[in-house]
Order: sequence, then structure tokens, then C-alpha cells
Amino acid sequence: MIVIFFAIIGALVGGFTARKRKGNRKDMAQYAAGYAMAFIIVGMILTVVIDRVLSGA
Repeated sequence: MIVIFFAIIGALVGGFTARKRKGNRKDMAQYAAGYAMAFIIVGMILTVVIDRVLSGA
């Protein structure tokens, strides 16, 4: 669930970043995909950390 949330937030941030830099639709799609992938990695790491802390390992 955390990973999906981070993917959506990353796609939004990427899209808005490309729009702010005067990019076209393809630029916005590429930025959205790139940011989403980066945020997915952060979300996965955060999920593992939370799981480890809550399970006591």
C-alpha cells in the first residue's frame, strides 16, 4: 500500500516538474515515469524498514 501511494505521489511530482519546465506531453510522461520509479524504490525501502521495526527483528 505504501509503495502504491509513493508511486502516485512520484508520478504527480514528475508531471508537475516537467510542466514547470515547459515540457510537452512526452516530457511529462517521461518525468512522471522516472519519478514514480524512484519513489517506488523509496517506498519499498520504507516498507522493509517498517516491517523490521514492527516485527522486532
